[in-house]
Amino acid sequence: MRAAIWLLALFAVAAAVALFAGNNQGTITVFWPPWRVDLSLNLVLVILLVAFVLLHAALRALAALFSLPTQARQWRLQQKERTLHAALLDAMVQLISGRFSRARKAAQAALTQEKTLAALGASLPQAQQVRVLSHLLAAESAQALQDKAARDAHLQQALNESVDRTVLASPETREGVQLRAARWALEDRDAAAALARLEELPQGAQRRTLALRLRLKAARQDRRTLEALETARLLAKHRAFSEAAAQSIVRGLATELLSGAHDPAQLLRAWSELDANEREMPEVAIHAAQRMVALRGDLALARGWLLPAWERMVANPRGLGDALRVKLARALEAGLDSVDAEWLARIEAAQRNNPRDPNLQYLAGMACMKRQLWGKAQQLLMQAGLGLQDTELYRRAWLALAKLAEDRDDAEQAAEAWKRAAQVENS
Repeated sequence: MRAAIWLLALFAVAAAVALFAGNNQGTITVFWPPWRVDLSLNLVLVILLVAFVLLHAALRALAALFSLPTQARQWRLQQKERTLHAALLDAMVQLISGRFSRARKAAQAALTQEKTLAALGASLPQAQQVRVLSHLLAAESAQALQDKAARDAHLQQALNESVDRTVLASPETREGVQLRAARWALEDRDAAAALARLEELPQGAQRRTLALRLRLKAARQDRRTLEALETARLLAKHRAFSEAAAQSIVRGLATELLSGAHDPAQLLRAWSELDANEREMPEVAIHAAQRMVALRGDLALARGWLLPAWERMVANPRGLGDALRVKLARALEAGLDSVDAEWLARIEAAQRNNPRDPNLQYLAGMACMKRQLWGKAQQLLMQAGLGLQDTELYRRAWLALAKLAEDRDDAEQAAEAWKRAAQVENS
């Protein structure tokens, strides 16, 4: 289409020239004493056109000639800039391939090229980012080589470059350097330094997923369990982990927080720091009750903590794993001396609804034994002793049966019970 248009335009120009110049009788007379020169108007126009073209070409040739030094300088700067970027890319490639010495040399070569360009007056728009990235790559390589002095030197230079207010730079440059510094501190097992680096970040940057992950690791290293738990909650809210992984991390930190309590008052404060959904986790509630028993605290309060887990187990007998069911039974057994009628009714109702559960048989048998219902206690404990899989509960059941038999002066049955308990201890 374009060729056709040009062809039509060429025909139009040719037709116009033919109409104008074909019958043009005009002349131009040039007087140059003692001569007189008569020239055709068409010839004069052609001469002027040719002269204009020649003059234009001559001026362009002179301009190109005089611009040769500038072009040569630009070409040299362009080559140096290409060498700079090639060195920077080489440093990245060498770093990710594990060749740390070469990566550091390439990063230093990039810094040298950037200084050369700056000395020649070439101002790269991304010069600051190039310097910061080069120092960061050199510091990363030094960290891998355990050259902490070189790492700290390059890190400080990267921080100094990223804070330079004389150039326009994005704040992410400095934030990236600070995040890397925090990670290096974690690798050196210096959790306090890592947390200090993270505190230097702007408020918005501190809530990014990467920063929160680093904070979680640093808080756990520094045994700041509450801070680690709060960070894990934020990560779970941002969906940084899968749902199962998030629950596992939060559950572990909540349990660790409760384990750090050394008296009932501390345990109550730790329990109050937990969210409602964390308190309803069976593992957390059972561990809290066990800690309350170990610290000789309020057992009634501990049983209140266990109520959601108990109701969950009663509503769905398979809702809790075997290990949790055993732990729940042990936690409730520890407080049977002060158990109230309401809890006794709960235990008896659960055992009646699920009469073949050995854990419930054991718990109900121990409750009957505390209430001096010897016959029913013996029946339930005997059934439990035949079905319990947990060795500790099995041993306790036969020890309780041995005691009941001795109270009845039944030496034969007591000896059999003692024998079964001893077999567990010796196995």
